[in-house]
Amino acid sequence: MRLTRVTLAVAAGALAPALLLSTPSFAAGATTAPAATASDTTPGDGSPYDDMDIHDLRIAVLRILAAPDSGKRVTKEANALLDNGTEEDLRTWLETGYRLARFEDDQVAIFTILAKPSSGKGVYREATEALEAGTPEAARAFLETGYRLAQAEDDSVAIVRMLTDPDLTPAMRAAINAVLDDGTPEALRHFLEVGQYEVDG
Repeated sequence: MRLTRVTLAVAAGALAPALLLSTPSFAAGATTAPAATASDTTPGDGSPYDDMDIHDLRIAVLRILAAPDSGKRVTKEANALLDNGTEEDLRTWLETGYRLARFEDDQVAIFTILAKPSSGKGVYREATEALEAGTPEAARAFLETGYRLAQAEDDSVAIVRMLTDPDLTPAMRAAINAVLDDGTPEALRHFLEVGQYEVDG
């Protein structure tokens, strides 16, 4: 089923608390990591956490907690484990639980992006596809690379439309053509947010 913009906007405000309470462990206030599922692990695969003692495992969790992109679910679970988690709890979370917790945080982030009035067609298309894919990998790929590229697509369209202004000055036309020739996501975004207002004449 295709997601509608109204549905996404409403979900952006409601999804975060719902996700945090969606598992029995957190609904009951438990502190153990989520159980691994068959899709989360591959039999026979080694883990970098297998040989770590509880001290090293706690450091690994602390590093995740300190990351600027750690969301509410990751933060909640990591803090609970640091308070009361056993060595096995920490290891299980690092191997499987962290991936699932980050997925829920990533979904919240994508819904928040979709709820922004400034999100254009490219962002809407790519974000919706990432959500409908329903995998941690798809959500993470959108946030790390897909969003930047989709936003650049929308920014490029917005800048090209500026060329249709009958009152466009030669200086502004030259600036627009220059940024379109550059074509990088950073240059396009900077022009829309700042550069266009710095053009003289």
